[in-house]
Amino acid sequence: MAKRSNKQLKAVQAAKARKKRRNRRKKRAIILIVEIIILLMLSGTAYVMAKYDKFQKVEINSDDIKINEGVKMEGYTTMALFGGDSREGQLEAGTHADTIIIAVMDHDKKEIRMASIYRDTLLEQEDGSYNKANYAYFSGGPVDAINMLNKNLDLNIEDYATVDFKAMADVVDLIGGIEIDVTDAEADMLNEYIGETAKVAKKEAHTLNGGGTYNLDGPQAVTYARLRKLEGGDYKRTERQRLVIQKIFEKAVKMDVGTLNKLVDTVFPQVSTSFTLKEIVNLGSAGITYKLSDSTGFPFDRDDSKRYKGTSVVVAQGLAENVQQLHEFLYPSETEYTVSDIVQSISDDIMNTTGVTRPKELDEEKTEGEETSDTSVGEKMTSEEVDSEEQ
Repeated sequence: MAKRSNKQLKAVQAAKARKKRRNRRKKRAIILIVEIIILLMLSGTAYVMAKYDKFQKVEINSDDIKINEGVKMEGYTTMALFGGDSREGQLEAGTHADTIIIAVMDHDKKEIRMASIYRDTLLEQEDGSYNKANYAYFSGGPVDAINMLNKNLDLNIEDYATVDFKAMADVVDLIGGIEIDVTDAEADMLNEYIGETAKVAKKEAHTLNGGGTYNLDGPQAVTYARLRKLEGGDYKRTERQRLVIQKIFEKAVKMDVGTLNKLVDTVFPQVSTSFTLKEIVNLGSAGITYKLSDSTGFPFDRDDSKRYKGTSVVVAQGLAENVQQLHEFLYPSETEYTVSDIVQSISDDIMNTTGVTRPKELDEEKTEGEETSDTSVGEKMTSEEVDSEEQ
């Protein structure tokens, strides 16, 4: 009897492990989707004007957006990007935001920087309670999520875009696939997971015949970008993600009007946004000259071993210090910034509630000039973000 119970326990544990791996792979794909959609919005201005009605438009009352006193980043436009865990196209409240990204357009350097907020990060919600970062979107939709980011991170976000999971595969298929050199090891792992990706994207799964140069279709490209458990680990996976995005845009800029119309008609309905047509046109007119720069993850320094109200959470080791570092990354010319009293108060509350303090050696290392560079921070983000426990 005991032997049978042990088998059952192992089966349950194995099922949980498989589910967790699926969630992690899905999350990595959504990060790519969000980046692609925002760049499409910024580069296809004329077509956005013609197809604006395809978006799921959400009008946000400016009075509903809350920004901490004194927060003002001149020369920058900050927006929130969410990847929705939806299979029915529902992108408002009730949707888990698997991916939360802060995108900043630096109008001086003509760059776009991105910071991914770990979805399990313990932060203060709209009602003053504490919960995971992605709970804000689930409970109150994009407005509550924006206000949560503004309050905890001293931001001035007023607009957002949310995309559905299926969008990336659709983009690749509509541009006719992307040419990628695939190694034998990559082909083997791609074949292992292609069925799962295709099922979610509601497309056919096509395997590869070993390594070689392929014109990857939508599910293949998404799966390729997800590959992680290979030589080089997350560093190589980051390279694959960037390569996929690069290949997409190399073809996207050469699309004819008919193909672009199909892309917009297919993908834009999978995007919910508060941007008005005028705002998208203005951003797009400027955005075509911008380049996608570094990305990072937040919090930089954290403890992911804690539980809060019965669930695992990511706790910043000093929220205030992490927010200060975030602003240095996103707004490099904002040299006079110091965290607001609100952020400092939240930081103190989180420390007192969780018992997570900031190790002195973290600040000692930075004082000695050993702080991680922007590029390595971005690489570190990709690795550790996917290891954050799914809700």
